Amino acid sequence: MSEREQSGSTPMPRRAMLLAAGMGTRLRPLTDTISKCMIPIKGKPLLEHNVDLLKKYGVTDLVINLHHLPATVTDHFGDGSEFGIRITYSVEPELLGTAGAVKNVEQFFDGPFFVWYGDNLSTCRLDRLWQAHQLKKAAATIALHYREDPTRSGIVGLDEDDRVTRFLEKPSQDQIFSRWVNAGILVLEREVLSAIPADCVVDFGRDIFPALLKLGYAVFGYRLAEGEGPWWIDTPEDLARAEQALAGC
Repeated sequence: MSEREQSGSTPMPRRAMLLAAGMGTRLRPLTDTISKCMIPIKGKPLLEHNVDLLKKYGVTDLVINLHHLPATVTDHFGDGSEFGIRITYSVEPELLGTAGAVKNVEQFFDGPFFVWYGDNLSTCRLDRLWQAHQLKKAAATIALHYREDPTRSGIVGLDEDDRVTRFLEKPSQDQIFSRWVNAGILVLEREVLSAIPADCVVDFGRDIFPALLKLGYAVFGYRLAEGEGPWWIDTPEDLARAEQALAGC
């Protein structure tokens, strides 16, 4: 039995990876001069909103992967000290995929950690997500959002205990078996890293979640409550919705 199982509770992880290497092609011309994650929302970059939320929950040791116009991120955040955090950067000359990016910096993680798809916006209650992860003794916990049209997301099948039984990335209409989708916020135990192959392009949704299920890992879902988001920011219309969602905050 692991120490985690014996204790039943461990402190909130202080480490997280922010995935921020997206090209943001559908948001051009905004992304012609800045990284997608640096698009301003309510007067500050999208990524800064996410950094602020992580800091709020004591998650202050961050690694951020970058690809498109990385200097627009590094010039703003520096080493993170002005924001009360510590930042390590992982610049990818060639994109590695969401899971490949995490595998590429596996030495950064010394225990359980968060993964946050940094070019989306959320007000996820990380304390509740972490509590759910511990309660289930999960190897991986996926924050989930109910989406009427899940064809642009990874859909998740759940049993009565919210254990993930199926995962399918971007299903066609005739493949939909669930409207609960990956919200782009994860808690992972370090053991999951061994299931991610090195030196290749791999994504959590397309490759790793299905592989974890086949290998028998305990993968659970955490259903986001109303108001926790997420708000995807893939198009100008998405950006307008995110601005509206934060208007009262």
